Amino acid sequence: MDTQNVFAPRGGKAEIEEGADFAPKFDADGLIPAMAMDATTKEPLMLAYMNEESLRRTLEIGEAVYWSRSRKEFWHKGATSGHIQKVVEIRTDCDQDALVLMVEQIGAGACHTGRNSCFYRKVVAGTAGETAKLEQTGGGKSFDPAAVYGKH
Repeated sequence: MDTQNVFAPRGGKAEIEEGADFAPKFDADGLIPAMAMDATTKEPLMLAYMNEESLRRTLEIGEAVYWSRSRKEFWHKGATSGHIQKVVEIRTDCDQDALVLMVEQIGAGACHTGRNSCFYRKVVAGTAGETAKLEQTGGGKSFDPAAVYGKH
């Protein structure tokens, strides 16, 4: 695949919203949010960011490659843990500034905390002046992060 010309230049509103050309809009930091979802169950797995190069690499190899904002480096999901995300489909929203990656999650989980999904809690609104709380949504840890990553 010619990774130098993967993305079309951004055109007008109608072209971006209705056209067939993929012209992703990266933010001021050169990033686009990418939500990974299980292609079979539709469960949200994780939210990360991609820059132009990591999105190119993802399209080229068919596995999720993100940009780590904290480490300032490419992050091929599963390179350390073996918990690779095989890309089944990539969707973009109407103005092409957000992505959803439908993936086959290989391995025990997507979350560095040892869970299948990073979205393992739900927000419960507080009542009468109480603060909102977090409630577990079920399913505990599916792997030991210390064993996989060496530290946590």
